[in-house]
Amino acid sequence: MIRINHQIQAKELRLIDEEGANLGVFTLSEALQKAQESGTDLIEVSPNAQPPIAKLMSFDKYRYQEVKKLKKQKSLQKEQGNKQIRVGVKAALHDLQISADKINKFLEEKNVVDIQMTMRGREKANKDWAKQRLQEFMKLITVEHKVISDIKMGGYGLLVRIAPK
Repeated sequence: MIRINHQIQAKELRLIDEEGANLGVFTLSEALQKAQESGTDLIEVSPNAQPPIAKLMSFDKYRYQEVKKLKKQKSLQKEQGNKQIRVGVKAALHDLQISADKINKFLEEKNVVDIQMTMRGREKANKDWAKQRLQEFMKLITVEHKVISDIKMGGYGLLVRIAPK
């Protein structure tokens, strides 16, 4: 929580003006007097420093700058997402190649990819064959990757999760 003016509890404060210039160390009453003279607020910026650091500026302007800073940080962060690809056990080679190209694109974008090989009806009885088909499909992926979770049964068929190296 940000403390302003009379909410500040420190006895001494290092004072900084709006431009960021260091004004020196003042007692709390002197700092409040300076803030009142300049028509600004006294904002405790760094309460853990010795002595705590306070800034002379309008609280509304300070709050606006902080919100702006947070938005900029948030926009710079790229969220790493999970992508899912479903492939049928009986899919043709060309269909598998198209799916592999999509996975390559996802991996280049640094996304984690869940590959699900769907099996229907009696195909579920042939798990070894389906596992072999999934391993063959994974050989079509050209981007370097690591397997996060091994091939396992789940949902509608076999699942495997891969991520870029």
